Parts: sequence; structure tokens; C-alpha cells
Amino acid sequence: MNEHISIDSTVCHGQACIKGTRIPVHQIIRMLANGDTFEDLLYAYPSIKQEDIFACLEYTATLTEEQVTPIS
Repeated sequence: MNEHISIDSTVCHGQACIKGTRIPVHQIIRMLANGDTFEDLLYAYPSIKQEDIFACLEYTATLTEEQVTPIS
């Protein structure tokens, strides 16, 4: 995942992006959630590879594993 995703405060306001692009991870995940296929994404963003999309999914899955403790 780390070789495909980068977080840089000077790129897209520090949002996680596909490395070497300005394509935020959340955009890829949102497109998949809205029914776009891998093929649709690869056509829309010719600079990315299938491995980048898998890395976006892995990054998102890692975020959901975080334990959040609400403050009462």
C-alpha cells in the first residue's frame, strides 16, 4: 500500500492520494461505491494502474480498523 499511496501536505491539502498523481483515495473509493468498475476507473484515469485501486481499497480498510473512543 505504501508504494501506491502518499500523503503530502502540499498536495490536495494533505489528503491521501495515489502516489505521483493528484487523485485522492476518497475519489476512487466513492466512484467504486457509486458503481464504477475498475475498467471505468482505469479509463477515466489513464495514469493509474489496477494495483493503485487495490491500494486505495487497502488504505480505506486500514482506516476502518482504527478504534475510535467517543468522548463523553
